[in-house]
Amino acid sequence: MGMRLKLCLVGGTFDRFHVGHAHLLANTLAATELAEVWITSDEMARVKSPQIEPFETRREAILSWADSHADGRIKTFELNDSFGPAPIRPDCDGIICTPETLSNCNEINSRRLASGLTPLEIIEVPHLLDDEGGVVSSTRIRAGSISRKGETWLSSLDKAKNYVMTNNLDQELKEPSGDLFSGPDDMHEIAMSSAIESIDGGLLVAVGDVTVSTLLGMEIIPDIAFIDGYTKRKELPEKIDLQPFEGVLHCSNPAGTITASLISAIDTALYSDGTVCVDVDGEEDLAPIIIHLLAPLGSNIIYGQPGEGVVLTRTDEFVKERCRRILSTFEVKK
Repeated sequence: MGMRLKLCLVGGTFDRFHVGHAHLLANTLAATELAEVWITSDEMARVKSPQIEPFETRREAILSWADSHADGRIKTFELNDSFGPAPIRPDCDGIICTPETLSNCNEINSRRLASGLTPLEIIEVPHLLDDEGGVVSSTRIRAGSISRKGETWLSSLDKAKNYVMTNNLDQELKEPSGDLFSGPDDMHEIAMSSAIESIDGGLLVAVGDVTVSTLLGMEIIPDIAFIDGYTKRKELPEKIDLQPFEGVLHCSNPAGTITASLISAIDTALYSDGTVCVDVDGEEDLAPIIIHLLAPLGSNIIYGQPGEGVVLTRTDEFVKERCRRILSTFEVKK
């Protein structure tokens, strides 16, 4: 039995190729003999988000998938406007859309009719949903909510748990997992200045009283700060003035744990409009594990490394995977 359509067009940005993209292309191939995938140009993509991968990276990911799934039936092209060639191409008979691009396809058919061309058959492919019912999308991957496999980095159920660190993690967590900027202990500004200069956009999250105090002394207000009133296990002689922050949150988190209270505060802080300081009753040392899991890609988490300087870690998919693995070795407290 032959396929219904000869040549289908499908357009999209295809940033961080994920299971939803694979689902879309698999449905495309099921409907047509040949498919042309029109990939948004870098110029168009930049308008959408500066974090979108370069065109060639996005194209290579599609071709890599096509190598093992398409049997030579997919070709890729660069898309430089909203409609591409669809309104004027006489040689294609179908177009693939998702729910939010259906109106675009209807407009394409209106233009084809006005030009005397046969309308394209529109095939709407439903969104793939993640394990909590949300749409799998590049936007949510960039926002740090889900992985390319459509899995939430930290589920609603896991956010409500209390975790206790196991002894075998102690050494791993002492090793800096990011870029170390060296500087003397009595002049934190030296290391901090180097770290700040290396940042290229994204949220700035500061963890630790000395780190936060140093930034404020440099007249830099981090987007989110975490303090507990201690440094090197010793209580600080004077509290940090929280006036520069637009909001203050409080949570409880005993040493060696990650509580649901801390997780909730991190979640709230990440979705706040203004700058926020989280004042932790207990200890904030393990907060970066959760911050990375919940933060958007490209966020900058900065903390002090006693006797060495400052560590800066940029949230990416690799860091998220590492933090999820580390958290999985924690014991869940009843």
